[in-house]
Amino acid sequence: MNREEIANSIKAEKLVVIIRLKQQKHVPEVVKALVTGGVKVLEITSNTPGYLEEIKRVREMYPDILVGAGTIKNAALAVEAIDAGAQFLVTPNTNVDVISVAHEKDAPVLMGAVTPTEICNALEAEADIVKLFPSAAMGIDYFKAVKGPLDTVSFFAVGGIGVESIQEWKDAGTAGFGLGGNLVKPIQNQQDFNNIVELAERVLGIIHS
Repeated sequence: MNREEIANSIKAEKLVVIIRLKQQKHVPEVVKALVTGGVKVLEITSNTPGYLEEIKRVREMYPDILVGAGTIKNAALAVEAIDAGAQFLVTPNTNVDVISVAHEKDAPVLMGAVTPTEICNALEAEADIVKLFPSAAMGIDYFKAVKGPLDTVSFFAVGGIGVESIQEWKDAGTAGFGLGGNLVKPIQNQQDFNNIVELAERVLGIIHS
């Protein structure tokens, strides 16, 4: 898939699940539960131990799943992530060097931005999706105010969004979500696995309703 196809798939799925865990050993089982629950787009953050290995593992085990690298703050991280097989990059900040690296490799970028200046700088650099971060801390009223003059932007709401608030953000005009939270916890037993599967199914049901 090329950059445009990957970006369009992410926009169609409307959900990127953010995998940020303290121990690498927990990643494979969490990924399995999310995929079982219907999740099609995963982001493994650079501050998850062994994240490059886990990106490679997902590419090998789940060829129909899109897997990207998150918390890509600079060009150096962008290079190593794409070299490891990341199909897209996600940043917490507005660093246009990341876009240059990714686009050279035909990969899209979900660029973190929060102020109108950051958002416009990301768009000027041809970010494929704008990640409004941190969304919950800024609030829906802030999002509505920003979206007024920037109503053609594909915003993904990311940062502190709970299941109970997804519908409200949808109604406000978000194009999609980046969620971690209860969807991404170490799995100790079958019930933990089932809980993630059920929550993933519930979240996807709300997003695509």
